[in-house]
Amino acid sequence: MWSVPSMMRSIASRGIVSARAPSAESAVRLSGVPVALDERRIAHHVERLVVDFWAPWCGPCRMMAPAFEAAARVLEPQARLVKVNTEQAQVTAGRLGIRSILTLVLFEDGREVTRTTGAMDTDRLVTWVRQWL
Repeated sequence: MWSVPSMMRSIASRGIVSARAPSAESAVRLSGVPVALDERRIAHHVERLVVDFWAPWCGPCRMMAPAFEAAARVLEPQARLVKVNTEQAQVTAGRLGIRSILTLVLFEDGREVTRTTGAMDTDRLVTWVRQWL
């Protein structure tokens, strides 16, 4: 099983990121929005990471994007929410066993804690994450 640091190195080395990247100023503080997966930024933020493995062609993924962003505002600083485009990160998705889109994976201290598939509204997403905090 891959650790979060090795996953981030793999994705960052290919420039495979999604969502709005924070400004240099917000790189040290949590911004309340999903951010691009970047090893340096994540390493300085939190020990809990919620990763949305999505694809541009996935209707439920696009439909859930606003809920994921709203959940980021609620869950930070307890957890950092990030997005990974599986079309651009196919090797990483394969190594992590991502078999269906949309998949959410919660990591703590670099290890996978749990995962789920399918779109959720903001309340359900926040509840799902909080049960593992």
